[in-house]
Amino acid sequence: MKKIFSVPDMSCEHCVKAITKALDDAKYSGFEVDLPAKEVRVEADSADKIISLLDEAGYDATLKA
Repeated sequence: MKKIFSVPDMSCEHCVKAITKALDDAKYSGFEVDLPAKEVRVEADSADKIISLLDEAGYDATLKA
């Protein structure tokens, strides 16, 4: 199921690349990193896993939907 995460600290292309790398390294595919909206949309069963991955990449995230 696609989940949407708010990532308020995401502010530049470097942030997008860091988040993309974290999700790629964890073998997620079909995700979107939306810098203007400060959101990450990803197909995942566990929101906690995505929040943990984003935290390890240096970004606080909360589940929106």
